[in-house]
Amino acid sequence: MNMDGTLTPMMQQYRQVKESHPDGVLFFRLGDFYEMFFEDAQKASQILNIALTSREAGKGKKAPMCGIPFHAAESYIAKLLSAGLKVSICEQMEDPAQARGIVKREVIRTITPGTVLETGVVADKRNNFLASITGKGDQFGLSLMDVTTGEFKVTELTSKEELMRELARQSLSECLIPKSFEQDLSLFLSRELPRVMVTAIEDWKYDFETCQNLLKEHFHIQSLDGFGCRDLTWGVMASGLILNYVKETLGNSATHITQLLSYQRTDALRLDKITLRNMELLDSLHPMEGNKGTLLWVLDQTRTAMGSRLLQHWITHPLLDLHEIYRRQEGVGELFEWGVELGKLREILGDIRDLERLLSRIHCDFANARDLVSLRISLEIMPTLKAQLNLFHCEILSSLREDLVDLSPLKELIEKAIEDHAPLGLREGGMIRHGYDLALDELRDIARSGKDWVTQLQKKEIERTGIKSLKVGYNRVFGYYIEVSSPNLPQVPLDYIRKQTLANAERFITEELKHYEEKILGAQGKSEALEYEIFIKIRDEVKSYTASIQKMAQAVATLDTLTSLALVALKNDYVWPQVNDSDVIEIEEGRHPVIEQISVGEGFVANDTLLDGHENQILMITGPNMAGKSTYLRQVALIVLMAQMGSFVPAQKASIGLVDQIFTRIGANDELARGQSTFMVEMNETANILHHATPKSLVILDEIGRGTSTFDGISIAWSVAEYLHQDPDVKARTLFATHYHELTDLEMTLPGVKNYNVMVREWNDKIIFVRKIVRGGADKSYGIHVARLAGLPKAVIERAKDILSCLEEGTIRLEELPKGPFLEKGLEDAPRQLTLFDPRSGLVEALKILDLDRLTPVDALLKLKELKEKFLKV
Repeated sequence: MNMDGTLTPMMQQYRQVKESHPDGVLFFRLGDFYEMFFEDAQKASQILNIALTSREAGKGKKAPMCGIPFHAAESYIAKLLSAGLKVSICEQMEDPAQARGIVKREVIRTITPGTVLETGVVADKRNNFLASITGKGDQFGLSLMDVTTGEFKVTELTSKEELMRELARQSLSECLIPKSFEQDLSLFLSRELPRVMVTAIEDWKYDFETCQNLLKEHFHIQSLDGFGCRDLTWGVMASGLILNYVKETLGNSATHITQLLSYQRTDALRLDKITLRNMELLDSLHPMEGNKGTLLWVLDQTRTAMGSRLLQHWITHPLLDLHEIYRRQEGVGELFEWGVELGKLREILGDIRDLERLLSRIHCDFANARDLVSLRISLEIMPTLKAQLNLFHCEILSSLREDLVDLSPLKELIEKAIEDHAPLGLREGGMIRHGYDLALDELRDIARSGKDWVTQLQKKEIERTGIKSLKVGYNRVFGYYIEVSSPNLPQVPLDYIRKQTLANAERFITEELKHYEEKILGAQGKSEALEYEIFIKIRDEVKSYTASIQKMAQAVATLDTLTSLALVALKNDYVWPQVNDSDVIEIEEGRHPVIEQISVGEGFVANDTLLDGHENQILMITGPNMAGKSTYLRQVALIVLMAQMGSFVPAQKASIGLVDQIFTRIGANDELARGQSTFMVEMNETANILHHATPKSLVILDEIGRGTSTFDGISIAWSVAEYLHQDPDVKARTLFATHYHELTDLEMTLPGVKNYNVMVREWNDKIIFVRKIVRGGADKSYGIHVARLAGLPKAVIERAKDILSCLEEGTIRLEELPKGPFLEKGLEDAPRQLTLFDPRSGLVEALKILDLDRLTPVDALLKLKELKEKFLKV
């Protein structure tokens, strides 16, 4: 940027602002546009796909420039944030028409991924958490804030693994870390959470006393003990830092942040990043599918954005408190029993707006008149909702009813003051109802009567001059004028004062018109200014109801989540699971909640499960690929999770002994993309399980040892099973799927191991997948049958049969096998398998490119459904 003093005054002003806000892109307000200059313009023009031009910068030099209309800024801000950039908004602080010299400008806020409030930028149904981390050694303080909803919470963790586990289940967009952590933690975070912006903060800002005082001052309290922060030294520093950052970037006091909640990792069932991914709770392994095929896709029948966000929290934070689990289940159960009333509740909930985000916008002075109308509409609905809840009597629904407090005075204030169809802008008038403010009504009457006077003036001047084409008009540059066409100029009276010459006409004013112009425009300007002032007072009045509105919003979100779970239970024939403190997990006729919805109409084979800490501690499950082992493993884990989040479950009956953690070792997609081998990924994830599992945990292991040689794989899988069975600190309840039939011998030596297999039937040298889990190990492998289903050439299948027969009989060693027919005669002479499909249909090609090793059961069903729909029409 030019620094030699040759810049124009405006460019010098821009330079000074940019130097004080060097991070990100500076939106510099010029009239109706936000302009960007120099490096910002070059960068932004490419990201936003807008034209890069130039502007005079001084002494003949040009500055690269691009711009966007100020009223369309949200969509452009979203693109820049997605590109990993921050945006600073520099506004005009005075009316350019009244400014002397350069218009005064200031940065009013800096928008970052974690502090954005614009409704068109943040996802309606997802939280948008900003995180703050600090600590030393293996001690970490973690604070989380969602500026859009006012949530603010803090915890402390005792290892980097725990820290990452907690971060993985939050909907994060930005993370603050000390600069001294940057080299170590920044790389770690960018690898584990690649879509999260990492912002480094100067270390000197992490001062305990400063952060503690900032929090106490903000909450107007003498001590943080009431928030449970007495011993959270690192947590207090992380929380104070995040609050300070939010205030600086928003440019206001963040008064909608009204409490700090401290929590412990032991408050919820623990789910690490790997398990969140493998179980596809919120996000599909294939992003192009959106959330289809996830547990959220099945359970989310919420009617409000608040309810959807809370449901996601419940899914990723299942409970460990038996009383709270029962309390939620009781609410779902009563709603379940009252099907008709449940429908009425859901209809009412559908009209309630996003109160959490409305309140945040109001407190941050972003709300317009339409936001207040949305608040009023929601408040109008509350008495009806509360009356409907009178029909229910369980503890949780009764407490929610009490939280729907009467805010009639606020509703009446907004109804009396704000127009139903108010404009989006705050400075153009049209927001305040007639009759609300006498002074405003008088100014409006003057402005309105003035316009009527202009109409009368035009009639009078036509009569006076005899010029029938004469007209009185107005524009923002010249104000009011009398326009006379060129042929009629000789008839112009002497008291007309020439104001503007056009190609075919002249414009004039008179002393009378000038006087009325001042009166009309003065009244209109004063009217708009007074209207803005009235609106601000009303918006500030709304802030005084913050605590009540926040409590109401939380009640609506909880009720919406409970009604969603009740509706899903009704539609999908779920049952109320008994959750207890035993070590027994017993499920009768359990079903996979997602796959049964994807394969509706095709039937889903239900299966039983019995796990405990003694005779049924490890279920060793064998059977061929595609038979349903992986589906069964995930099914059990999902039923446990649903039970502990307070939901009903897909089964005939279920009794769930409380689980403290769910671990899964399935697949390796993400890590393979980073260059790690399949086997290394397996071993890393298995080691994590063995180090952290407890007797209260549920462990899901799918094909341990497949990434190395057969003997190595068997040895490792065998040893892992023994460790899980024998180590008293582990002894986790385990579902262990394997292709190694040798592992079924463990049942004879380890009393807690039980063998099961996925039933397969043979018919005419073909196999039928029954998908039923039955007692005992698989008596044979069906790999060659699966190979046939996959379409391997017939010659390969027959040769594999011959080799398998020799190896099973032990009549010949591998190196002594005779050459196969296609090795002797040449591959081109080998018999080929006849295709069942017309090659031109494209089905064969579609099957060839499928990577079966990376498809989850849900993905496989979705792909099969897609192929079926596509090619059966051909």
